[in-house]
Amino acid sequence: MSLAVLSPQQRAARSIAAASWLALLLLVVLWEWLLAPLRPGGSWLVLKGVPLLLPLRGVLRGDVKVMQWALLLVLAYIAEGSVRAVDAPPAGTLAMIEIALGLAFFAAAIVYLRPFKKAARRRAGG
Repeated sequence: MSLAVLSPQQRAARSIAAASWLALLLLVVLWEWLLAPLRPGGSWLVLKGVPLLLPLRGVLRGDVKVMQWALLLVLAYIAEGSVRAVDAPPAGTLAMIEIALGLAFFAAAIVYLRPFKKAARRRAGG
């Protein structure tokens, strides 16, 4: 299945996945740099945004293999947000936003990838 034959639902899911990935990257960097850093003036935790940069191009393009890999990576950010959600505001609020963005990416990526996986199963004879 090529990108030219994507259903409207897949196109929307790819757009939502890309937007939520970019928003998650922006949130993570701003969180530890300006909004609620562990130390005044920013912290080295801003580097936790670096792993989000690695699959960025593939996520924006809708590359199937990269999206599958990104699904696994986003789980770490959802877990981190879950741990930090009990922190005092604004960190707790930012953590809840991190969870929401991670879950939005996860759901959208699953919707986007499902037809590709079904097509691969059919080609494999299973």
